Amino acid sequence: MDSLLVEEYRGGMLECVHRGHICVVDEKGRVVKFAGQPDYRVFTRSAAKPIQAIPGIRAGMAEKYGFSDAEIAIMAASHRAEDVHVGTLENMIGKTGLAEDDLVCAPSLPLDEDAMEHLLSQGGERRRLYHNCSGKHLGVLAYSKMSGYPLDSYSDPSHPVQREILDTLGYLADYPVEDIERAIDGCGFPVFNLPLSALATAYMKLACPDRIDDPATAKAATAITGAMNRYPQLVSGSGRLDTLLLEDGNLVAKGGFKGVYAFGMRKERLGIAFKVLDGSEEEWGMITLEILTQLGYDNEDTLNRLRSAFDPAIRNDEGWEVGFSKPAFKLESAE
Repeated sequence: MDSLLVEEYRGGMLECVHRGHICVVDEKGRVVKFAGQPDYRVFTRSAAKPIQAIPGIRAGMAEKYGFSDAEIAIMAASHRAEDVHVGTLENMIGKTGLAEDDLVCAPSLPLDEDAMEHLLSQGGERRRLYHNCSGKHLGVLAYSKMSGYPLDSYSDPSHPVQREILDTLGYLADYPVEDIERAIDGCGFPVFNLPLSALATAYMKLACPDRIDDPATAKAATAITGAMNRYPQLVSGSGRLDTLLLEDGNLVAKGGFKGVYAFGMRKERLGIAFKVLDGSEEEWGMITLEILTQLGYDNEDTLNRLRSAFDPAIRNDEGWEVGFSKPAFKLESAE
């Protein structure tokens, strides 16, 4: 029941295929386009981060600590520990009085290759702030501190903030909380399992907060997504798909580990989520470009950014073109 999404050829011969599922919902959360199974259940992974930031922003955390839009954006980030990311995170620590060792996420090296090489050349060591989820953790810690909740158990599924995050996800996704399964993510936080259609619905509402009935939640979603669009590089990193899409003020986008991706379209009032079943991220850009093309998206600047960043040519270590990739799906219309 899955769909062929991308084919890879080398020397004119098929070498790899990537299969998966795609779901597109309208402003009422109805499935309008799909490939594979639109209700296929996925782990949200880091695609949940903009939603995980909502409870704290909704409660007034930004005003309490004087967080800037850049600091709000990095709460929704899977950052690469470039200098701009680390500096923003250190500012958050200074404003909140939290300690880096309060974070549960493991000490890590920067994901950005240049940042990692520079760090190692200077004899630097792993830090918790270098972990790509550290902005999310600092946001939840800051909200816990503001609310008088325990800090040492902030990642536990039973913690008040984690329960509030779960309720918020169910509310935005129009999906019963009791039917959202949970496991543990790579960073130590609860991770959510729900249908692609529910994740797409949540992203439609992030892009169209007028579809959120609760005014405080709508205001928080507007603040978070606006910060993401104003500081797209903080949400991911240089040349990354999240960054390239968020440079377009019409889009709200965030990927997650193991092949899950979601974005919302403001003008078109659509939510889109997809899953590459083998967990690969390399195909995200090509799949997203093809979805936008099939939906008739008219922002040529965005389409051209994606075309430039995600060349279908497959090159070897010397840079020789040795093959190519191509999208292999056609979105079906739901009846």
